[in-house]
Amino acid sequence: MDRPKALLDVLHGRRQAHPPVWMMRQAGRYLPEYRELRARAGSFLKLCFTPEFAAEVTLQPIRRFGFDAAIIFSDILVVPYALGQDLTFVEGEGPRLSPPMSAANLDRLSGEIDRERIAPIYETIRRSRAGLADEVTLLGFCGAPWTVATYMVAGEGTSDQAPARLMAYREPDAFQRLIDVLVDASIEYLAGQFAAGVDAVQIFDTWAGNLAPEEFLRWCVAPTQRIVAGLRARVPGAPVIGFPRGAGTNLARYVHDVPGNAVGLDWTVDLAYARDAIQPHRPVQGNLDPLALLAGGDALDRGVDAILGALANAPFIFNLGHGILPGTPIAHVERMLARVRG
Repeated sequence: MDRPKALLDVLHGRRQAHPPVWMMRQAGRYLPEYRELRARAGSFLKLCFTPEFAAEVTLQPIRRFGFDAAIIFSDILVVPYALGQDLTFVEGEGPRLSPPMSAANLDRLSGEIDRERIAPIYETIRRSRAGLADEVTLLGFCGAPWTVATYMVAGEGTSDQAPARLMAYREPDAFQRLIDVLVDASIEYLAGQFAAGVDAVQIFDTWAGNLAPEEFLRWCVAPTQRIVAGLRARVPGAPVIGFPRGAGTNLARYVHDVPGNAVGLDWTVDLAYARDAIQPHRPVQGNLDPLALLAGGDALDRGVDAILGALANAPFIFNLGHGILPGTPIAHVERMLARVRG
């Protein structure tokens, strides 16, 4: 008989005596075994699109730390790549997408994802699932349409997402067309992940915090609503975690309007607010500051204890408020886990 998955239990509203724990970007540069495999692969994209490599990276932090969930090693920008936008990664600088999307060239995008381009991700999922114990949840993910669109319009990462914000203000109909394509592609992509073997998915809206309230509702909340509804039409009851990073006072609308199973909190969310205003409605996930984990020592202990004291008496998943930083010592992760697990 399969052993129960603690994280899935939380997503279904059942509190655990010890909260399940995983970390965003837990498979990555802070691990020497990752750096060794990354060097063997030769490029980030080859690492992502070679299932043997990507599954190994997915499993590395589970072997080392025994996290309650593994998240597939991939990137949010595989969706625009599968829609026909060229994708490269420049060492030390990040992703490049070409041509940058505008109202004039939206027709270059395919109306649906290229299944051949996305097939290696599904094979990574199958290999990862085969390598995990029954009790470990396997998470898939996608970027939310707003966040993915910011890269597609700028052609790269930007500090303020101004190119996409300007397009949304100046040419809202064209920007809506781009969002609509991304909604449909994300539903297809996530449904394929469930078919390949994931147990739940997270929708990353990394740049949600740069939107004004009305824009937040249109470009963050509404598309994510549609993804969850479309996914569950294909995969009934699909568990979904939403992560609107930096949402601030817009967070209440996200929790009210997006029918996810849990909401991920960044480290700026007040713990008393999370306990009193969010947890009565939705399990929460988070929200240790990645810099507190990097700092270690008393700062790390205080951060962990404050989160557990505020949130662990209701359904809760312990995580960071964003991805682990590359220079984080492994000993600090071990200290965090020991403290969370009591």
